[in-house]
Amino acid sequence: MRICYTFIVSFFLSCPTVADLLDELEFSHGIAFFDELKYPPDFTHKEYLNPDAPKGGILVLPWSFSFDTLAPMGVGETGAPSGYHFRAESLIVRGGDEFAAFYGRLADGIAVSDDKRALAFRIHPDARWDDGVPVTAHDVVYTFDLNMSQVGADFYFDFIESIEALDDRHVVFHLDVPLTYDHVALVQYQGILPEHYWRDKDPEAHTLVPPVFSGPYRLKEIKLGHYVEYERREDYWGWHLPLNQGRYNFDTVRFEVYRDGTVAGEAFRKGLIDILDVDDIRHWIQALEGPQMQQGLIAKTRRNYGIWVGIGRAFVLNSRVPRLADRRVRKALTLALDFDWVNQKFYHGERVRATSFWPGTILENEGMPSEGELALLSDYRESLPPELFERPFDFPRGGTDEARRRNLTEAAELLASAGWKIVDGELQNAEGEHFTLELLSFEQSHARILLPWFQNLQKLGIGANMRLVDISQYTNRMRTHDYDVYVSTYDFVIPPTLSARNNFYSAAVETEGSRNYVGVSEPVVDHLVESAEAAVTLEELVAASRALDRVMMWGYYLIPLYAYDARRTVYWDKFGIPPQPLYRPAYPDGWWYDEAKAERLESLQPTDP
Repeated sequence: MRICYTFIVSFFLSCPTVADLLDELEFSHGIAFFDELKYPPDFTHKEYLNPDAPKGGILVLPWSFSFDTLAPMGVGETGAPSGYHFRAESLIVRGGDEFAAFYGRLADGIAVSDDKRALAFRIHPDARWDDGVPVTAHDVVYTFDLNMSQVGADFYFDFIESIEALDDRHVVFHLDVPLTYDHVALVQYQGILPEHYWRDKDPEAHTLVPPVFSGPYRLKEIKLGHYVEYERREDYWGWHLPLNQGRYNFDTVRFEVYRDGTVAGEAFRKGLIDILDVDDIRHWIQALEGPQMQQGLIAKTRRNYGIWVGIGRAFVLNSRVPRLADRRVRKALTLALDFDWVNQKFYHGERVRATSFWPGTILENEGMPSEGELALLSDYRESLPPELFERPFDFPRGGTDEARRRNLTEAAELLASAGWKIVDGELQNAEGEHFTLELLSFEQSHARILLPWFQNLQKLGIGANMRLVDISQYTNRMRTHDYDVYVSTYDFVIPPTLSARNNFYSAAVETEGSRNYVGVSEPVVDHLVESAEAAVTLEELVAASRALDRVMMWGYYLIPLYAYDARRTVYWDKFGIPPQPLYRPAYPDGWWYDEAKAERLESLQPTDP
């Protein structure tokens, strides 16, 4: 592992005293993998933020789920409300314009042992909870001990042997394997909790009392099922941090609950919501045109997904289900989807079909396997489909009656080879069981894109239907992987090594709550996940990621519709917007309220008679 930081440290676990140990440690302001840190220790702000952005104004955003608790680890309808990312803080945060770099937040220093089996953090001396109590290393130990005690947590934190607070400011993660990018990424996702507040309380128990946090906003007002509102803290300890310059600019941030997308769209047009992401191409092209758009009251923008990449919409197949365990069956179901027809009829031809789990990146499979990929795949060649080594991956084209008939004919042949035959118009196996598919969803709007696929499946003798459930039942069934098929995004954080283990590793198949939604459990996949995680150079990471992507796509574990592209967003034109970085866009906390634009907007708005 090539780890880049300012100081290479020696970490002697045999040091007799804490003072001796701290003398050995030299801390850096950040840590990077596969490249050098972009920003030096004395950097003043990130280039993709506006350090001169004014403070003030209110931002109103929609949220599609309700909430029923303020407990940070609560399990309710959907848990805690949106916006908690404004309240909790992690030890470090990822840089927005770097591939794999992290900088201190609650921690002002990071150190790694020579053998890379210890990761140390130094808590910033100014860090305070919003009740004024200092943040300490003991809070870090408490938080990770608490999270590591949860069911299934060992899957995420099995690399941590122990966590030790050396004193109030220094905490050490002892690792049972050498440090990798994934380990640091997992640490940075964890918001730290105050031990002094929670030691006599249950962070999972239902509560509507706002807990103590350390972030730049405090909870101002809530109304269950309707909204949650946060106000910017003037007494926030971290306003002077370089990474916060130009961030958290709104005095008030309010999340309004709109469970129905159509209602949310109407609320936006009436000015009740400031910003709206538009996933439905019809609305993007047609529904938002009008005087408000022509006068420049409403603006459109395309926002990249930053570190999040993947498939924007897919039919996800659960290969745990016996009739979906056969690759031939999954390929047949894929052939039954005429994406080209769906794209023209429903998406105005604007979508691009995903042929990768991380499309549009240097890690996606493309062309023929490289020498590096072949070296990783050579021991598993007999278990892989021959075409993986013969041609680049792609989906068969559709869009015409002739292409559709050709694809359905091939699908029928594949099903027959897998033991499924048409009997009295029904596709049956040797036991006479009818091939049926239940698609799980909580959104009625999914029926629109499912109907053409279902019609083609019926021509193959397959009985398909959509099971519409409420969000609570949907969440529980997803957690236990109780479904045949569902419609969803399939996204990853780049680089995908961290997400790949949770999505594709065999150990995640039976882990409740894991993201291995497709149910894959293959030695070659495990090998490629491990190879990507162990990559030392960018070249090794690229080879392992491309090989993994190639194997998964040729496995037909899901039926992609379209790849993520730049997000379509409409907003009332009263905001200042900073440049968009490649890996971590500063949205919405890097936007700001522009008084001049807001006054113009108000002057042009029609008044009620």
